[in-house]
Amino acid sequence: MTIHIFGIKNCDTMKKATHWLSLNDVEYDFHDYKKEGVNEHWLKAWCQLVSWDALLNTRGTTWRKLSHDERANVNEEKACALMKQYPSLVKRPVLVDDSGKVYVGFSETQYQKINFERKT
Repeated sequence: MTIHIFGIKNCDTMKKATHWLSLNDVEYDFHDYKKEGVNEHWLKAWCQLVSWDALLNTRGTTWRKLSHDERANVNEEKACALMKQYPSLVKRPVLVDDSGKVYVGFSETQYQKINFERKT
């Protein structure tokens, strides 16, 4: 199983997640969407699997810096457009397993429940 983890390298939550994966011998591919951007196709696919409001980070400084108009009347389409334009608006991390299941955020309890294939 190949795990793909998406986020921003310097994010504390990302560091916790990648540290946990490493400690538990889980191989993963990392995509830094601050540097590499976030693909619109991924955002739309993720929104089909988890709600767009679970993906949209409204607690960070990027959200607070948006104009009133940008923050007003957000729906799935607008949220995806904002997250594509401002990748820091995507909650971190987004973890996708080989089956396509998507997990948003990091919780040790949640990660313990995922059936990861361990390194050999």
